[in-house]
Amino acid sequence: MEADSPHLRGCLVVFEGIDGTGKSTQIKLLAEYLRAQGKEVVTDYEPTRGEWGMKVRNAALSGERLGLEEEINCLLQDRREHVREFIEPALQRGAWVLLDRYYLSMMAYQGATGVNVEEIRQMNEEFATVPDVAFWLDIPVEMAMERMNARGNDKDAFENEPFLQACADIYSAMEMPWLFRIEADGAIEETQARVREVIRRELL
Repeated sequence: MEADSPHLRGCLVVFEGIDGTGKSTQIKLLAEYLRAQGKEVVTDYEPTRGEWGMKVRNAALSGERLGLEEEINCLLQDRREHVREFIEPALQRGAWVLLDRYYLSMMAYQGATGVNVEEIRQMNEEFATVPDVAFWLDIPVEMAMERMNARGNDKDAFENEPFLQACADIYSAMEMPWLFRIEADGAIEETQARVREVIRRELL
């Protein structure tokens, strides 16, 4: 779907990475930066809290995952609704959309489960809006596990070190012109400075 003028269309910015990389914190800081410049900014995450996304979330929180075919179907249905009802309407009115996870997460997480990564990408890009910019927040898996342990929350079925390492390896192999690796193992402010530098260069 195309806007009447490319200058009126908003920008889709996606934050990716394994759990514990600080995506939500970086989204909050970038939203504040963009709003200070007069931009309309909306934020969200995937899987969503809709019917399909919650099936995946609830299964993972119980310590078990859905069967792979059902999991993929739920994630695709969730994303279809999200694109149709939230992402595209916001972009069409000129808003910046900042997402915590998108289809690159599916490439990494379901890819680490054995599904062909490029097939996952193709399935999604048949209907999903391609990001203007995506950030892969990269930290060592050991650090991610330490951060998750420090939270004190129960881990879900995806949060174990060998699996997260497999996800990180897939992220590291992704090559899209709009995907930028950001070292995120230092201070929060340093990571945000790297994010803003890319935004200024690519989108502002």
